[in-house]
Amino acid sequence: MSRRARVSPQEAGLPAGGVRRRTPGLRREEVAVLAGVGASWYQWLEQGRDISVSPQVLDAVARVLRLSDAERRHLYLLAGLNPPPPQVVPDRRDMCEGLRRLIDTWMPYPAHIMDRYYNCVMFNHAAAVVFGMGRGGTPGNCLVDFFTDPLYRSRNRSWERNARTVVAQFRAVYAGCPDDEGFQAVLAEVGAASPEFRRIWAERDIEDQGQIRKELEHPVAGRLVVESTAMQVPARPDLLVVMHTPLDEADTAAKLEWLAGEGSAVRMLGA
Repeated sequence: MSRRARVSPQEAGLPAGGVRRRTPGLRREEVAVLAGVGASWYQWLEQGRDISVSPQVLDAVARVLRLSDAERRHLYLLAGLNPPPPQVVPDRRDMCEGLRRLIDTWMPYPAHIMDRYYNCVMFNHAAAVVFGMGRGGTPGNCLVDFFTDPLYRSRNRSWERNARTVVAQFRAVYAGCPDDEGFQAVLAEVGAASPEFRRIWAERDIEDQGQIRKELEHPVAGRLVVESTAMQVPARPDLLVVMHTPLDEADTAAKLEWLAGEGSAVRMLGA
């Protein structure tokens, strides 16, 4: 009812004029006609009765009521259906500058941002120094690099332990849209280059994004122990922010600070 009251007849494409309205917005009967459903059925929907509801009908109602993506998904939950995947709102696509500030502020600790295909969108300077990101002039794909980049693998002392987790987390993302050409391209590239990936992928494990402990051997700073945390910004569901936090081992925090500050003259020797 509250969403119905926000939409004027003119906004819904109805002719202006007519009888005076006692309440603002659209009448139930008008929403029903515009959505292509029966007036009684729409009334029962609004009253929360136990009726059969399809995603197509909910999408039609959401269109008439001019619901945002978040409101549309909430409507699915109210109707007892699994909500559709979040969509990027067009006016939120300019958040990248804010996300750039976020990972730059995380210095001297590594941070990077990936898209849904694990293509690296941006990274801070610490990620370049610690992980060697961007050496070829382009950020690359994090899944492909995990299995094929000899420099990254030589520094990653926890590679064997983390490989299954990395693949299981990627499968969880891929499972939502297995026919997507972007996912198919990444799988084809890493599958052709890495027998180890093909073997682990065949195990069909699935795991939600979370935290991963990483042990690294940097050629200048020595042993580093960090915990990566993957986070999603609801307004940009197509991006994943990965922040690395130093753990209380191997004096990691001090080493990362040194690499970003006093060690600037030598920090890139191993990159």
